[in-house]
Amino acid sequence: MLTTVEKVLFLQDIDIVEYTSTEDLAHIAAITEEIEFKTEEVISQEGDIPDSMYMVIEGQVKLTRGGEDVMIAQEKDVFGTWALFDDEPLVVTATTLKATRVLRIDKEDFIDLLADYVAITQSILKTMAKRLRRLMTRISR
Repeated sequence: MLTTVEKVLFLQDIDIVEYTSTEDLAHIAAITEEIEFKTEEVISQEGDIPDSMYMVIEGQVKLTRGGEDVMIAQEKDVFGTWALFDDEPLVVTATTLKATRVLRIDKEDFIDLLADYVAITQSILKTMAKRLRRLMTRISR
């Protein structure tokens, strides 16, 4: 299991929190839960109501939509990000391809954290705005 310091070091390379200070990453690390999954284990199912975001520590997670492959999440990849922000059903199913360890952030814990730490809220919003800008650039081409 990762220590809090190891979680902070891991989080420093995660894009969703790229603008977050090291001190604030420690607050985020405190609400993460490390979970291990076996090969071919379903982490989350398309259509379910989301409650968590996941960051891959090691292993591989296949994301599929309607039975079609979307991507393979590997070390330091994130999936389920939107689960922290809305209650819309999941658009992908996440299934491990091999034994996998993830850090999980529960939505309710995350919302409580944002309420207590405005700087974290600002850094997350900055990252989300950057993602939307990149998406709009791709769409407009």
